[in-house]
Amino acid sequence: MREILRLLFGPPKLPLQSATLWAVCLTLLGAVLLTDLLTPASLVVGTLLTVPVALAALGSSRRPVLILTLLGVLGSLVAAVFNAVADGFSSADLANRTVSLLAILLVGGLTLRSREASERAVQIAEDERQLQRERLLRRLAEDMGGPLGQAEFVERAATAMQRLTGASSVEVGAVEKAILRRPHALAFAPGVEADDHRSHLNSRLPLEYLAQPVGAGDVWAADGGALLLARLRRTEGGDLLLIAQRPQIPLALTAEAVSVLQPLLERTALLDDLRVQRQQVSERGELLRDLVYAFSHDLRTPLLANAVNMKAALRGAYGPLPATYLGTLENGLESNATLLALAEKLLLVTKYESGEADDLMEEVNLRALVQSVLEDLRPRIEERRLVVERDLEAVRLWGRPHDLRRAVQNLLDNAVKFSPLASTLRVSLAQEDSEAMLSVQDEGPGVSASRQPQLFQRFRGGGAGSGTGLGLYLTRRIAEAHGGHVRYTRTSKNRSLFTLTLPVTGEPAPEELGSGGKAYV
Repeated sequence: MREILRLLFGPPKLPLQSATLWAVCLTLLGAVLLTDLLTPASLVVGTLLTVPVALAALGSSRRPVLILTLLGVLGSLVAAVFNAVADGFSSADLANRTVSLLAILLVGGLTLRSREASERAVQIAEDERQLQRERLLRRLAEDMGGPLGQAEFVERAATAMQRLTGASSVEVGAVEKAILRRPHALAFAPGVEADDHRSHLNSRLPLEYLAQPVGAGDVWAADGGALLLARLRRTEGGDLLLIAQRPQIPLALTAEAVSVLQPLLERTALLDDLRVQRQQVSERGELLRDLVYAFSHDLRTPLLANAVNMKAALRGAYGPLPATYLGTLENGLESNATLLALAEKLLLVTKYESGEADDLMEEVNLRALVQSVLEDLRPRIEERRLVVERDLEAVRLWGRPHDLRRAVQNLLDNAVKFSPLASTLRVSLAQEDSEAMLSVQDEGPGVSASRQPQLFQRFRGGGAGSGTGLGLYLTRRIAEAHGGHVRYTRTSKNRSLFTLTLPVTGEPAPEELGSGGKAYV
């Protein structure tokens, strides 16, 4: 009832065509009513009041039908009363008038139902068109998905737009001075021969391809709709022109598809710039790696030759030497060894930074490796009068022996270097579940809290006198390459503790003698 009242008495919102129809219906209703009043009831003229009601169905809303139905009923009743007063009223007249009223109500009801069915059909058709539109645009987005450079974008766009528009062919290219240039692509519908559609690449485009109508936007039709053209804007290199032959979809849908492609095209320019920058970085990285390789390799050769000569001189190959000169030779050998170690570290850094193929894995006796490194460091340990407490379990794992030895040597070498004279150095190796844990604890000054986050970074040592900063960095990279990690902690007694954790694969080695205890060296 509320809907009926709103339709009857709400403010009129009729377009010009509906207003004209409304006026015709009211005029016809008035003419029929006047005829009914002036003719006898036996002529049943009131039945003609159904005509304006039915005619109102051609309008754009239900309101005129309701109003005309109500006016027809009222007019028929008024005519019935007028005829009864003027000519008398018989049972036949009553029957005729009843039929007229029922006809008006029936026509009005059927008209409303037909309008509702028509509106539902229109809505269903609109929903189907909207669903088809969304399906086409979603397929376009899927076809254009992924990171694309401009050349890839043009190739994909031609194929995707041909599928979406159903055109016999779609051509996309850059326009420079009315000539179609690369990036360029041409896509055909299935079954269409390439000879039927000539490519416009490197050709001057016809004027109708470039004559964009005023106010048409970036999508327009030519040749009576047989040719569809669209412009995709670029900041550099000229805009892209899309040429579709005999498209099968409305122009508005093509315009929506072009609006989907435009932001994707803008993204391709960013991706192309990123690829260029990445290529430049890669080339610079290769140059730096080659320089480091060349430097390290060329440095090792004269250093090794120099070391051989100095050792020969110390052994007396060139006759007796003054004591002061012998000390100079020993200092030179020590400096020579430092430079050789630096060259080796640089080579290892470039190996891990460049991601080169690593050496083959093999089974490594980690306890034997740790003991071997301690034995190599024995002269320095004795010189600093350090006490080394060892607690080494038998652990075997798969790894690269040379790299693992470098990692262990870096940790132990740092511990010896920063340990105070006559202090204690604790080295332990244990296996917990499927992990091997090597711990190295010294009583040195440690690393400040502010520098700890940078401790395992390249060229970021722990402080003054800590060296190049490559040792701990290499230890981290070697641990990560083996699936492990290394960390630094400060104990409650302000002692430095480095822990190297590595995954264990394979069976542990049988127990060996002398695996634990305290050694004074």
